[in-house]
Amino acid sequence: MPVKPAIIPCLRYADAPAAIDVLCRAFGFTRHAVYLDPADETIVMHAELVRDGQMIMLGSVRGNDFERKARLVDVATAGGVTMTIYVVVDDVDALAAAAEAAGCETIMPPMDQGYGGRSYSARDPEGHVWSFGSYDPWAKPD
Repeated sequence: MPVKPAIIPCLRYADAPAAIDVLCRAFGFTRHAVYLDPADETIVMHAELVRDGQMIMLGSVRGNDFERKARLVDVATAGGVTMTIYVVVDDVDALAAAAEAAGCETIMPPMDQGYGGRSYSARDPEGHVWSFGSYDPWAKPD
């Protein structure tokens, strides 16, 4: 049976509803599914955002059993990031402009890379680092 690509980054945010808004405005994601806590609609129990057929999942920091056992912490508590996400895009410069307009901090401006393509990196309002580039590691080398 064929399997869709299924390695899906999962992120935690202190203010997940605001993060969803920023990720959609800044990085071109769209809401696929958002499940709010019926008792408190400021808590995102689970959300799925898509961009160009690829998905990320996210939720609110809740201190639940899974988070404790996995030792998940938000970026602020960790004092830094432990991973970044790379997304292949066609127009790095346009995405950089949209991200800055949505309040993301540019940490590496758009630039050509020696191994091919162009890339850009930004920090979202809660500190997660995102890189976007036209370099496609799945494409065959020239």
